[in-house]
Parts: sequence; structure tokens; C-alpha cells
Amino acid sequence: MNTSRVLHFVHTLSGHYSNHDQAQLEPSSFSHIHIFFRPLPWNAFQGPWFYSEQSYDYDPWRPYRQGMHHLVVFDDHILMENYGLRRGLRCAGGGSRPELLSGLDREDLLARPGCAMVFRAKNNGSYGGEVETGCRCLIPRDGQMTYLVSEVEFDEHHWTSRDRGFDPTTHAHRWGSEHGPLRFTRLERYGDHLNAEWLRNDLA
Repeated sequence: MNTSRVLHFVHTLSGHYSNHDQAQLEPSSFSHIHIFFRPLPWNAFQGPWFYSEQSYDYDPWRPYRQGMHHLVVFDDHILMENYGLRRGLRCAGGGSRPELLSGLDREDLLARPGCAMVFRAKNNGSYGGEVETGCRCLIPRDGQMTYLVSEVEFDEHHWTSRDRGFDPTTHAHRWGSEHGPLRFTRLERYGDHLNAEWLRNDLA
């Protein structure tokens, strides 16, 4: 996969998304949520990394999901490795306030085995992603362990996602997506300044 194609993915992914319209149309089914994908300076982790954050509109300083993601390029797909944070509250709000991310280092990372996302380009310029195969992305929910099935599609203007949890033994559906996927609109772009130098370690 050449540099220009990878940069198109990075530029398209990076940004701030909101499902305001969906929440306004169906308030009983969907909360108003913000998603942030913030690229980090290359020197922060010596490679192409992102910080992600999801929060409810009414509680922006206590995100319900935070992650760190390392971009790895293959010939036919892009892998986004997934890590948690040991001290997530310390950088809560970093999606909109990137100065809060300045103190992050590798000791803050917590591995999330089996939870990497695999993305592939589609013919219409959008990207589709899903959790790596194997049913190994385990998440406790309501006192029991489940595995995550996550599906994402995004383009220059929109982001659609669907997360569901299943029983590791019976594969029965346990949680998520009762009313269909979440549908977001991009509000801001964060990655247009990124160039081949930002990708240099992974495309060398």
C-alpha cells in the first residue's frame, strides 16, 4: 500500500464526530455522543499513533471509552492496534484539548489482546473496519465476560459504528445495538497536516 493511500486513510480518519442529528431525531433510542480520533506528534511514541475518546455530550470530561492506537500498514489492509490507558482520567478530555495528552508515554499503555481493528478501503472512497478475527476481544459487561464484535465505516463526512457483545461459550448476543448503528457527522478535521514523514517508520 503506497504512502498516498495511507495518508488518505489517516486524513479521513482523524477528526471529531457527533451523532447530534440522530440523537435529536430519536432521543429515546440514542444518546448524544462525541467521537474523537486525535493523531499524536510522531515524537510522542516514535511512530504513527492516535488517541481516541468517546464521551456523552453532557459529560465531556469523563469519557466512557479511551484508547491508544498504533497504525500498522500491510499490502491490502491497515491494522489499528488497540491499547487502554493506566491513568485515563489524567488525559480525559484530550480529544478536544490535545495539550492534555502531552504527558503520555509507553508506560501508560495497557495491551488489549484481540482488539485490533482491521480496515480496508472501499471503492467509493470510504473505509470499513472490524475487530480482528478470533473472538478474543473480551469485555466484562453486567457481571459476565463477553467478546466484542465492532464494525465501523467512515468517509470524509460520516462515521457509522456498531458494537455488540456475545457470550464466549454459546455465542449468544448479550448487549449492544438494540436500535441499530450509531450515525455520526464529522465536525472537525485533525489530520490534514500529516505527511509521509509522520508515517516513516512503518513505510520504510
